[in-house]
Amino acid sequence: MSPLTTDQIRTSYLEFFAARGHAVIPSASLLPENDPTTLFTGSGMQPMLPYLLGEKHPLGKRIADSQKSFRSVDIEEVGDNRHTTFFEMLGNWSLGDYFKAEQIPWMFEWLTKELKLDPQRIFVTVFRGNDVIPRDDVSVRSWKEVFKKIGIDAMDVDLAEKNGMRNGRIFYYDEKKNWWSRAGEPAKMPVGEPGGPDSEMFWDFGAERQLHEQSAWKDRPCHVNCDCGRFLEIGNNVFMEYLKTGNGFEKLAQQNVDFGGGLERIAAALNDDPDVFLIDAFAGVRKVLEELCGKRYGAVDGETRAFRIVMDHLRACTFLTADGAPPSNKDQGYFTRRMLRRAIRFASTLGLIQNVAPRVAAAVIETYARSYPLLRQKEAMILDTFDAEEAQFRRTLMKGERELTDYLSAHDTIDGAKAFYFFETYGFPLELTQELLAERGKTIEKPASFDAARTEHQDISRTASAGKFKGGLADHSAATTKLHTATHLLNAALRKVLGDHVWQKGSNITAERLRFDFSHPDKMTPEQIAEVERLVNEAIKADLPVAYHLTTVDGAKKEGAIGVFDERYASMALSTGASEVKVYVIGHEKKRSVFSKEICGGPHVARTGMIGGFKIQKEESCGAGTRRIKAVVAGGSEEVEVAGEE
Repeated sequence: MSPLTTDQIRTSYLEFFAARGHAVIPSASLLPENDPTTLFTGSGMQPMLPYLLGEKHPLGKRIADSQKSFRSVDIEEVGDNRHTTFFEMLGNWSLGDYFKAEQIPWMFEWLTKELKLDPQRIFVTVFRGNDVIPRDDVSVRSWKEVFKKIGIDAMDVDLAEKNGMRNGRIFYYDEKKNWWSRAGEPAKMPVGEPGGPDSEMFWDFGAERQLHEQSAWKDRPCHVNCDCGRFLEIGNNVFMEYLKTGNGFEKLAQQNVDFGGGLERIAAALNDDPDVFLIDAFAGVRKVLEELCGKRYGAVDGETRAFRIVMDHLRACTFLTADGAPPSNKDQGYFTRRMLRRAIRFASTLGLIQNVAPRVAAAVIETYARSYPLLRQKEAMILDTFDAEEAQFRRTLMKGERELTDYLSAHDTIDGAKAFYFFETYGFPLELTQELLAERGKTIEKPASFDAARTEHQDISRTASAGKFKGGLADHSAATTKLHTATHLLNAALRKVLGDHVWQKGSNITAERLRFDFSHPDKMTPEQIAEVERLVNEAIKADLPVAYHLTTVDGAKKEGAIGVFDERYASMALSTGASEVKVYVIGHEKKRSVFSKEICGGPHVARTGMIGGFKIQKEESCGAGTRRIKAVVAGGSEEVEVAGEE
C-alpha cells in the first residue's frame, strides 16, 4: 500500500481537527502584513500571534490551517536530505479552550490511527524544568497514558544528550530545546511576555540503518535531538501557560495551545525515508530535472546536492513570486533573486545551460495548483519572469566566474569591495561570491566593506541626481507638474489593467514627456496599452480633486497608500528632522471613490482636468521583469494650481 500523498495528509489533518470543532482558515501570504519585524512568514504561529497574545479571533477559540512558510536562514543549509527553505506547517490552536489533556491524545490519535504511523517508532520530548519553572509533569503523564492504552510502557529519561536513549520514549530537555516565547529562553523574556514549555514528537528511521554510526556524531551518544539523521522532528506542541512578572513567572489566565508540524517531514516519516526530497511533492520537479539533464537523482553525492538545491530553491521562488516577491535587488525580492540565481548556477553543474527555471516552476505549479489556485492564476507571469531572469543571469554567469577565477589566480584574497564589483557588474549576490570562493578554499576578507561599497555607490547615484525634484522631476514648471500627476494616474491604471504585481521601479519627468518604469514580465499588448490610456484620460476628464495629507510611513501603508520609495522618504524625513510623509490622493476619499493614493513629495495639480490629453508614445523593456512607458500630455491649463493639503 502506497503512503498517503502530501495532499492527502493535509486534508486528513484539517478534517480531523474540523471534526473537533476547529475553524479551518486559509494560509496567509508568505509576505506578512502589519509585521515590520520580519520579511517573511516563517511559521504557522506567526499570523496567529495577536490571538495567542490575547486578541479575540473572529472565528472562535479553535483554529486549524496549513500555512505556507519560508525561512531564509536555511538557504545555505539546503543540500542535505532534510532542509528546505519553503515548507508547509500544519497547525492547530486553542485560544483559551482545551489544553494538554486534549491536545496530546488528539495528536497521537491522528498520527497513529489516521496516518497509521507505527507508535513504536514515535518518541517525544518535554521540558526539564529549571530553578523557577517546574518540570512539565502534566505532559509526561498524558504521553504515558496514550502509549499505555496501546500496550507501550513509555519510560521517561533525563540527560539523554549525555547518557543516550537508555530504552526511553519520553525525554527531558532544557529551555534551549523545549521552551517557547517570542524572546526565546525564560531568562531572555521581558516582563509581561507569555511563554511556555513545548513537547516535540520525533519519528525514528531505525537503528538498523546505521545513520548515527555513519555520521559526524558517531562518537557521541545518540538521542532524539541528535543531528545524525536517525530521528526526525514531525511536530511540536507549545503550551503557553506562563507570564513573566517582575518576581519570576505566574500562570496565565488564558492558556493556549500552538501546534506546528512540518507537512513535508510528516510525509517523509510516512515514506519511511529520511530524504525529504523523495516525497511525492517533489516527484514532478525531480522527474523534470532528471529528463532535462539525463542524470538520476541520488546516483552521485555531489549531483544529489545540486538536485536538492535546484528543487528547493525554485519551489520557494515560485511561491514567493506568486505572493508578490518577484526577483529584485531589495527586500523580499532580493531573496527570490538570490535563490533563483543560486539554483541556476547549480543547474549548470548538472549540465543544464538554459530554460531550467520556467520548466521546474511549471512542475511546481502543476503539483500545488489544486491546493493553491493562486499559482495557476499567476502562472504566465511566474514563467515569463523566471525565463527573463534566467536569460539575463546566464549571460553574465560564465563571464563573471571566469573573471573571478582570473582574479584569484593573481590574488590570494578578495575583499568585500571587490565582491560588490561582481554584484554590480555580473549580478552576483554576495552569498554567491562567498560560495564560489568557498569551493576554492577561500573566504572574503573584510566582508563589511561590501556594504560600505554599496552605500558609497548609492550616495554617488543620489548626488548625480541631486538636481532633480523628488519623484524624478527636472523642474517645477506647470508642464512637469501635470506630467507628474499623470504618472500617478498611469501607475494606478497599470495596476488596474495588469494586476497588483505592478510597482513603480523608476521615473523621470521633463517638460516634454514622462518616463515611467514598472515591474511586469510581459510586453504589453496593444489592447492593454489602449485600456490604460482610456482609464487615464477618463480620470482626467472627470476632473478629480488632488490633495495630500501628512502621516507616517507606517500610517500610509496601513491606509493602503502605495509607494516603492518608502525607504527613501523615511530617510528623507529623518534627515530633515520631519516625522511625516505626504500621501497624495486623487479622487473622492470621503465618497470611497479614490483613483490613486501614493506616498510622494509632490508637487501635483489641484485637479486632474488641468492635465490635458494623455498619450502613450512607447512601451518597451528596460531590464528583466521591468517595462518602460514614455508618454506625453497635450492641452490642459497653461498655468496650474498646485494641490494643497486636505
